[in-house]
Amino acid sequence: MSASPFISLSNLHKAFGQFVALQDINLDIFPGELVCFLGPSGCGKTTLLRIIAGLEVQTRGVIHQAGRDISQAHPAERDYGIVFQSYALFPNLSVADNVAYGLVNRKVSRDLVQQRVQELLKLVGLPGSDHKYPSQLSGGQQQRIALARALATSPGLLLLDEPLSALDALERVRLRGEIRSLQQSLGVTTIMVTHDQEEALSMADRIVVMNHGCIEQVGTPTEIYREPASAFVADFVGQVNVLNGHVSNNALQLGEMRILLTDIPTQSCSAGDVKVYLRPEDVLAMPVLTGEAYVFQSTIHEIEFMGAFCHVHVLAPTLSKEPLTVYLSLNYLAVQDLQAGSILPLKLMPERLKLF
Repeated sequence: MSASPFISLSNLHKAFGQFVALQDINLDIFPGELVCFLGPSGCGKTTLLRIIAGLEVQTRGVIHQAGRDISQAHPAERDYGIVFQSYALFPNLSVADNVAYGLVNRKVSRDLVQQRVQELLKLVGLPGSDHKYPSQLSGGQQQRIALARALATSPGLLLLDEPLSALDALERVRLRGEIRSLQQSLGVTTIMVTHDQEEALSMADRIVVMNHGCIEQVGTPTEIYREPASAFVADFVGQVNVLNGHVSNNALQLGEMRILLTDIPTQSCSAGDVKVYLRPEDVLAMPVLTGEAYVFQSTIHEIEFMGAFCHVHVLAPTLSKEPLTVYLSLNYLAVQDLQAGSILPLKLMPERLKLF
């Protein structure tokens, strides 16, 4: 990663009247990175993207792009291409004319425009569609054309505002892989806004988790998922069990189970009541009860079929009053002949617990 950020945001603040949309945003984005702004609706992620694009003006704060202060620059003076959720293609223009739009505005020669359009259509997997109109294309194809148009002027920065949310599930998965592959091959610095955690985890080099106009955590997908910095991040990213615990005498009391704090090495927690966050994959199924530590009995309440894996909801009154969710493979359930009502011995992995 380069020592010099391509985009640098310093103390950005945005207020709409009394409503504070963004508060003290500080962030560096490096050349060639794909960074996702992730968070629930209304958290400020789209506002932040629009400020970077110059489509909104910050109340205060500074933006640098490639070392140049663009805080007050007009959108046309900023070096980026943008793709919107709604595609925003011109319905009365052909595919070729849509892709060429930015080049024509820059007075590029006709021959070079045609050459660039052909290159881009091939790049996004739609060669030969020059003479079609947006209405003749599927949603996924329209989004590919919007991507080609955004890349036409070879911008240093690509902005993607929820580009896949209008597509069906299969098209979304296919296109996110294609966008990631294209971004990596071009090496273009990219910022993508999404509320879809799976999208962010699968595509991003780094994720910026936002909540109520603030940044909760910045990190790689693995860091965000495995080492959440707050209860909000743990709850928002991925599925998680939330249990009530109490810390005292260098131990965590979880229902009837006592867990030594030395067995939870990544956590430092003061005495008192805590919320304990436990991922479903961090509870292991035990074929038989053993003398190992942190093994407990549970009863299968419900099995939710998800394909090769199942979400198994269990009752474990010694640990929690609420049902727990664990992940088990379909093969394991079949081999062990497990169904609703079956006894299922489980083992807790204390090193994976997160206490807040």
